[in-house]
Amino acid sequence: MRILISNDDGYFSPGIEALAQALRAYGEVTVVAPERDRSGASNSLTLDRPLMLRRAPNGFWFVNGTPSDCVHLAVTGMLDVVPDMVVSGINLGANMGDDTIYSGTVAAAMEGYLLGVPSLAISLVSKNPQSFEAAAAIAAQLVARAQTNPLGRVLLNVNVPDLPLEAIKGIEVTRLGRRHKAEPLIKGTNPRGETVYWIGPAGGAADAGPGTDFHAVEQGYVSVTPLQIDLTDYEGIDALRAWLA
Repeated sequence: MRILISNDDGYFSPGIEALAQALRAYGEVTVVAPERDRSGASNSLTLDRPLMLRRAPNGFWFVNGTPSDCVHLAVTGMLDVVPDMVVSGINLGANMGDDTIYSGTVAAAMEGYLLGVPSLAISLVSKNPQSFEAAAAIAAQLVARAQTNPLGRVLLNVNVPDLPLEAIKGIEVTRLGRRHKAEPLIKGTNPRGETVYWIGPAGGAADAGPGTDFHAVEQGYVSVTPLQIDLTDYEGIDALRAWLA
């Protein structure tokens, strides 16, 4: 297989190093990642300035852009052959529920999907993640399964509990849960006396019952959620037509 790896934490992240190490057993691995942490970048593409591609001493490529830029650049111009799979991660923290809208990790995988490549995003659910090897092993299992039994063009969002591999109970297919609304802005003052603001933390889990990604991870299972791009509210179409009539 030809596997393209990216992330949103930057090419220096321990998660992407562990992922690359694990997936080299399954084919030719190319890493193209942002030059710095771009968490929360979502699906943004850089259109107002040129992108530059550089190579780090460890062989990884890095780009002065977003996660979506990295995958777009690699698939549409850098690589001689379209990869067989895009794998994004291992993210330093969860990407469950509403997180997927903002996540640069998910966005990198989504860019691969939009370009016709089967893609998955993998995240390690912890504020201080430790079990990178376990998450990498889970990613390797999924890539191996895709190699022997292709799913076709898919976009999978994978969240792994921060546990040793032997303590993970299994893999569950889930739907996205929902979070409470975000916490308030954090207001502060910089050294010049100017008022500054930090975006508040994400809200806690609201819809987290059985069948959700939140519930699976809480119970010690890997959560795998198939995602789609169509945001149309089909149930609202008739109501909107009536409102406009």
